[in-house]
Amino acid sequence: MGGKQARGQDTRRKRQKARTVGYVVVGLGHFAQDAILPAFKNAKKNSRLVALVSGDPKKHRVLGKRHDVPVYGYDQYEECLALPEVDAVYIALPNSLHAEYAVRAARAGAHVLCEKPLALDEQQCMEMIRAAEDSDVKLMTAYRLHFESTNLAAMEAVRKGRIGEPRLFSSSFSFQIQAPNIRVEADKGGGVLWDIGVYCINAARYLFRAEPEEVFAFRAKGKDERFAETEEAVSAVLRFPEDRLASFNVSFGAAPSATYQLVGTKGSLRLENAYEYKGKMTFELEAKGKKKRTFPERDQVGPEISYFSDCILKDQEVEPSGWEGLADVRIIRALYQCMESGRPVRLEPFEKRQRPTRQQEQRRPAVEPPEPVNAAPPSGD
Repeated sequence: MGGKQARGQDTRRKRQKARTVGYVVVGLGHFAQDAILPAFKNAKKNSRLVALVSGDPKKHRVLGKRHDVPVYGYDQYEECLALPEVDAVYIALPNSLHAEYAVRAARAGAHVLCEKPLALDEQQCMEMIRAAEDSDVKLMTAYRLHFESTNLAAMEAVRKGRIGEPRLFSSSFSFQIQAPNIRVEADKGGGVLWDIGVYCINAARYLFRAEPEEVFAFRAKGKDERFAETEEAVSAVLRFPEDRLASFNVSFGAAPSATYQLVGTKGSLRLENAYEYKGKMTFELEAKGKKKRTFPERDQVGPEISYFSDCILKDQEVEPSGWEGLADVRIIRALYQCMESGRPVRLEPFEKRQRPTRQQEQRRPAVEPPEPVNAAPPSGD
């Protein structure tokens, strides 16, 4: 047995005894500081923060002291992964670095929870999936909405046939981005589809519980210098089996919106603030009358971490897995291909056995993050 596999078995035995999973958070941008780090308070029954990785000296000083954990530089990544208390990594790096840091972690015997998009092409996704399989560790794509009450209520309403057969999905997700920002830097894997389009695609897939067969998209760039390297907005259409259609509009240069609507043969449902990790969400169901419910703001990241730790401790399959991340990446790549060629792109059949279910729901109170260190939100709101 190789050294890495032996280490993997040793750490699994340790975890089973300790009943907690030790995490390293890699990348300390705004989302990591505003949502991931505070979420460990809500996941403390089975998860604990044991180290941080950053290249910023001030973050080393302030965040290490704030969270009472050691902070490593990126050139010390392997040294950090070798710590006996490290069981898993949460990767919150720019999109272009997801694959490299996930593969390195998996090869060191650490489980990987990686922000979306999983990677920037299908080959990188497969490298991550294979690295996890070869080292017998788990790989999960950080789709926090797979554990969020409002979105799961929408999925359940569709599954129970409350709106009849689902036919038309439409969505809008936008905000005014503050530049400079890695979300509009091409070499960092920026672009409106990668950053927020992935939410609309994933929502259409989990509501239809199917994979699209063909896609088409337009993009708009304009003259705004914020978008010198990437598109400002995209409008896309996805054709699903049984002639179901999904359309969405995403923009980094429009007023804030985050909604989706699904129209069926007997009714419809609508979510307001559907994709954001802060604020209340409103779920409206119209079928033989209208029902409207507002869900309070909750922590969406704590349940995700807690779920992943449970899967590690109980050696269970994860949902959303690396394959779920790959499913969206291949669609985004096809949409970019379409925008280059001006022609619709057909997708190869893709079997996806696991879908999110209501059983994954976990409710945790909203977190109160401290002032971030050298990190600004993507929008000025």
